[in-house]
Amino acid sequence: MTESLPQSAPFRATVLTLYPEMFPGPLGHALAGKALERGLWEMEAVQIRDSATDRHRSVDDTPAGGGPGMVMRADVLARAMDAVSPADDPRPRLLMTPRGRPLTQARVRELAQGPGAVILCGRFEGVDERIIAARGLEEICVGDVVLSGGESAALLLLDACVRLIPGVMGKSESGTEESFSSNLLEYPQYTRPQLFEGAPIPPVLTSGDHARIARWRQEQAEAITRERRPDLLKEE
Repeated sequence: MTESLPQSAPFRATVLTLYPEMFPGPLGHALAGKALERGLWEMEAVQIRDSATDRHRSVDDTPAGGGPGMVMRADVLARAMDAVSPADDPRPRLLMTPRGRPLTQARVRELAQGPGAVILCGRFEGVDERIIAARGLEEICVGDVVLSGGESAALLLLDACVRLIPGVMGKSESGTEESFSSNLLEYPQYTRPQLFEGAPIPPVLTSGDHARIARWRQEQAEAITRERRPDLLKEE
């Protein structure tokens, strides 16, 4: 069983950003870059300022009620969103924000199996709340940190999705036995040399006994998860 299902059309990502030059960035290299060249997925980065109507191409204004910083305007964002994602677009509309629901591997799998995503990258103090409701944006957080903008978070999300698209990774099994695939962190990995600075590869891994190896890996994954992420075990 693989982590993703066959798709009738390439995964298509549209990123709304003030810095389109940041894309594809690292996604233009390695596995994701090769998959992009092969047409396994598609990507476009759209400049939000192109949807502004004043001569200064303004996209933000001061927050209602006062306070520091600036807030991205709902009307400008709505025009930008509607231009790339009409009402019949089946792709989910995502907003990268620290206050969103935590991104999980389960949600990544769902997204990777779908037609793609429209991703809004916030900046400044965030976006006008009304655009979230008006365009049905799903708020997603990639960690308990605050970034300069949603671009790096969008790159992280897309990297996680693209690697699960059929044909991107060399072996379909590569995505099934790794961290978070079964609410467990991944077991330790080893390779040659047999002896590194006095530390050998655990003998069980060179025993040839696949049942013993499977049990050892399961035990290791459970122990590491209990130590580092006990919250994952509570989700079972």
